[in-house]
Amino acid sequence: MIDKQETFIFDFDSTFIQVEALDVLCEIIYANNSTRKHVLAEIQRLTDLGIEGELSLKESLTERIGLLQGNRDHLRELIDTLKNRVSPSVVRNRAFFKQNAHNIYIISNGFKEIIIPIVQEYGIKPEQVLANTFKFDHEGNIIGFDEEDELCENQGRVLKIKSLNLVGDIFMIGDGYTDYERLQGGAVSKFYAFAEGESRQIGVDNADRISPSLDEILYDLSYKASVSYPKNRINVLLLENIHSDAVSAFAKEGYNVETVKGSLSEEELCKKIKDVSILGIRSKTQISKKVLDKATKLHAIGTFCIGTNQVNLPECSERGIAVFNAPYSNTRSVVELALGEMIMLVRDTFEKSNKMHKGIWDKSANNSVELRGKKLGIVGYGSIGSQFSIIAEALGMKVYFYDVVDKLALGNAKKCSSLKELLSLSDVVSLHVDGRKSNENIIDAQAFENMKDGVIFLNLSRGHVVDISALLANLKNGKIKGAAVDVFPEEPKSNDEPFVSELCGMPNVILTPHIGGSTEEAQVDIAHFVSRKIINYINTGTTYGSVNLPEIQLPEFESAHRIMHIHENVKGILVQINTILTDADSNILGQYLKTNEQLGYVITDIDDIYNPELEKKLKEIPNTIKYRILY
Repeated sequence: MIDKQETFIFDFDSTFIQVEALDVLCEIIYANNSTRKHVLAEIQRLTDLGIEGELSLKESLTERIGLLQGNRDHLRELIDTLKNRVSPSVVRNRAFFKQNAHNIYIISNGFKEIIIPIVQEYGIKPEQVLANTFKFDHEGNIIGFDEEDELCENQGRVLKIKSLNLVGDIFMIGDGYTDYERLQGGAVSKFYAFAEGESRQIGVDNADRISPSLDEILYDLSYKASVSYPKNRINVLLLENIHSDAVSAFAKEGYNVETVKGSLSEEELCKKIKDVSILGIRSKTQISKKVLDKATKLHAIGTFCIGTNQVNLPECSERGIAVFNAPYSNTRSVVELALGEMIMLVRDTFEKSNKMHKGIWDKSANNSVELRGKKLGIVGYGSIGSQFSIIAEALGMKVYFYDVVDKLALGNAKKCSSLKELLSLSDVVSLHVDGRKSNENIIDAQAFENMKDGVIFLNLSRGHVVDISALLANLKNGKIKGAAVDVFPEEPKSNDEPFVSELCGMPNVILTPHIGGSTEEAQVDIAHFVSRKIINYINTGTTYGSVNLPEIQLPEFESAHRIMHIHENVKGILVQINTILTDADSNILGQYLKTNEQLGYVITDIDDIYNPELEKKLKEIPNTIKYRILY
C-alpha cells in the first residue's frame, strides 16, 4: 500500500456500476407497462441534462422521481440487479477497495438506499457514502428526497467534499460534467474520466486522463491492480485486411487495436511499430531486422497464414519475440483451389469459357482429358501437399511427391529421390513449398526442360520459387499445356494497386490474386487460431504453437505471480533465478523450463507476496533476453 495520504472518490452511476440506477429502476417499475419506453426516454433525457449541467440537479431529481412512482419493494429488486452490473474492473479490483476502504468515498446524486447495500460488499462503510436519501410515505411509496441536503444542489458535491477536510491528494473518478466540477471547484487534485462503460463527452473533454478501466487508473498511480499491466496499453497492429474476428478477439480482451487494409513497406512499418505490442500480418509484409530494431515494445507476431518466411525468426528469437502462425487452418482451402484449377486445365474449360463469352460455340473433345490414371507430382509434402495427395488419389490419380525432408507417404503415394525424377514422370506438377531463400527459382528453365511435353503446372505456394520468364517461354512453345498461378514474385500491396505480370493475356493460364487460403471458413479459422494463441501467450506466458520460442503449455494460475524469463541457453540461469527468489523469501508454487538450441524459457509461479526488487534483479541476470511478471 502507498504510504502517502491519498483519497479516492468514486462516482456511483456509470462508474462504480455500469448503468444509471434510476434508469434500471424505471425498467423494473414499468416492466409490463406500455408507457415504459416513453418514461425511460424522458428519465434518460433528464439524467443527461442534470449530468451535463444544463438543468439544476434538484430539478432533474424532482422530475425523475415524479415520473418513477416507485416503492420500497422496487428497491430490493433494483439492488439485486445492480449487484450484477458493477463495472468489471471494479469487480476485478475488489481487493484494492477492501485494503484501502478507509480512503475511499462514494459520492453521488443518487440515493443511499440503493448505493450502500452494493458498495458495502467492497468494504466501503455507510458513512463514506455521500448521497441523497429518499422520502417514503407510510405505504413505502417514494414521494421525494431530502431537499435540505446540499448534494441535490449545483456545486453541492464540491461543498460536500470540501467539508470532509481531506488532506493529501484527492482523486476523482467519474464520467460526467459534475465530476469535473469537483476538480474545477478545487475539491479534488485530479479527475479521471472513467470510460469502461458509457462516458460523457463533456467529462472526457475536461479530464486529466481518460481511463478505460480502474486497472489503468491504479497503474497510473502506482497502486497494485488486479492485473500487472493494463490491457488497454497493449497496442495491436493488424495489417493486410486480417479477418474481423481477430480484431474482435483482441478488442474483447481490452487491447487497443489498429487495423490497416494493405501491407506496409519496411519504412512505413518502422514508423508505426514503435509502441506496438502485438503485430498481425499475412504473407506480404516483411519483418526485417531493421523493423525489429524499432519494435522496442513488441512481444508477439502473428502470421495469419501458414508460412513464416516473411519474418526474420532468428532476430525475433534474439529479442524474445514469440511468433505464431496457422499451419493447418487454410490447408483445405488451398487444396480445393488446386484441385479445381487442375480439373479446369486438363478439360480446357477456361479457354472454352472465354470463347463462349465471345459467342463462339466450340463443342469438341480435343485437348480435354480425364484426371483418372494421370500422374500428379507434388513438390513439397507438408500439410497442404499431403492432403492434396489423398484427395487426388481418391480421384484415381497416381501420386508422386518430392520433399527435401523425409516424409511418410500417405496412401499409395510414392516418394521420388530427386526433383528431376518427379518432373520427368508427372502429367501434372503442383508446387507446395515454403518461402525459404533456398527455394528461390527451384523451378527454372532447366526444371521446365525436365518436364513432360503438355504438362499442367500449378503454383499455389510462393511467387519467388518459379522463374516467371522461363514459365512464359514454355507456355509459348507449348511445353506447358496450361498453368494456374496464385502467387507472384511481385504482388500489389493492396486491392487499390494494379497487377502487372508477363503472364497476363496468355491462353489457358488461370491467374488468381493469392487467394489459395482465402475462403471465409479458412480466414475465420485462422483469425480464431492465431489470435487465441497470442492472447494466451500475453495473458499466461504459454508458448505452445510458437515457431521460434521453446514450447511450454501452462496451467492456469490464481492467487500467484507468474515470472517469465527468456534467456540465452547457457548453464546456470535457473540456479540464479531460484537464488534471487530464495533471497526475496518467495515461495515457489510451480516451475517450468524448456530449452532449444538457442533459447531457454523458465516460467516460475510464486505466491502473491510480491517484492518489486525482484524485477530489477531478474533483469540483471547475465544472458537475459526478456522477462515479464504477470498477476
